[in-house]
Amino acid sequence: MSANIILGVTGGIAAYKSLDVASRLTKAGHNVYTIMTESAAEFVNPITFHSITHLPVEKKLFSTTTTDVKHIGLADKADLVLIAPATANFIAKAAAGIADDLLTTVILATQAPILVAPSMNVHMFENEIVQKNMKTVEDFGYKIITPASGYLACGYEGKGRLPEAEKLVETIKKELTSKDLENKKVLISAGPTREAIDPVRFLTNHSTGKMGYALAKAAAYRGAEVKLVSGPTNLEVPLGVELINVETAAEMKDSLLAEFDQSDFTIMAAAVSDYRPQVYTKQKIKKKPGDLSLDLERTTDILSELGKRKKEFQTLVGFAAETENLIENAKKKLVKKNADFIIANDISKPNIAFGSDQNQISILSKSQVEELALSTKADLADKIFDYLLKKLINKN
Repeated sequence: MSANIILGVTGGIAAYKSLDVASRLTKAGHNVYTIMTESAAEFVNPITFHSITHLPVEKKLFSTTTTDVKHIGLADKADLVLIAPATANFIAKAAAGIADDLLTTVILATQAPILVAPSMNVHMFENEIVQKNMKTVEDFGYKIITPASGYLACGYEGKGRLPEAEKLVETIKKELTSKDLENKKVLISAGPTREAIDPVRFLTNHSTGKMGYALAKAAAYRGAEVKLVSGPTNLEVPLGVELINVETAAEMKDSLLAEFDQSDFTIMAAAVSDYRPQVYTKQKIKKKPGDLSLDLERTTDILSELGKRKKEFQTLVGFAAETENLIENAKKKLVKKNADFIIANDISKPNIAFGSDQNQISILSKSQVEELALSTKADLADKIFDYLLKKLINKN
């Protein structure tokens, strides 16, 4: 869904980074209306933003070329306002309600959400007055995007860097997403588990956690309180998600059981090891002539344990990754585990196997099978929640 986004650019060295933000938002199909302060135009030529967004770039509060009230027109048009970078001066004016240029006037007139991304010297950012001003604008309903830490243009190291464009765009996407999971608690497991054999070896599987992380991101963007219990992955934690790191199946079980009773939706997307070595060898197993045998024991079936504890208000979803008899095996799992839904996918297909950015799934309930076409895991995550919410509405 496209949105009208006001991009406010104030006079900091990080103004050039806003060009990437404007580009990403435009490519995503949004209409980006740039408002620059006079100081911002000293760092970046306004024509550059115009070339990227293909829309007018505004600087002046008054104009003799139109009869429209410019600041009201822009304020009414906005679905969201992002100020990036936001200087200490801008934040101070916003906190005081000063409206002495087009940007400060628009933010007083708009009803749209306002996101503020501070960017400045670390000592300026830590200054008590700046901190108080940020608290003031937060109290007014503005949302502060925490600056990154690192090397600053002034030569200092510390907090004050404008976050990367990707994070700013993701923050906007989260803000614009419908909050149909607000006040819901969502618990998700993701990734593989590892069962140690000795100090250098372990049993695991090919899961990368991409589906579970996509589900966590979708739930958080839709307003849920999300806890993600994850085995080892290389994935970035989605915005607004609380990560609980685990390694073994036993650790995953304990973490999930500790959170389960409070969750409205629990989705078991993790690929949990079914077996672990009976004995952990404290010293590295040395290579010897002949074969080596490992004695394995079963790990706890976490989905079954959750199914036994499930209350009436809870929705429990499991995954079935199969290489044969997909629907038949998924139906058996649905009944045996006392789950409400099973999401089945055929991992024998190379384009949707572990590690792929795409998937093709079927959602099984006790009464039907819903097939979803091949799509990205991010897209499927939203479709899964669409399906679950629709079923919940029908149930109620």
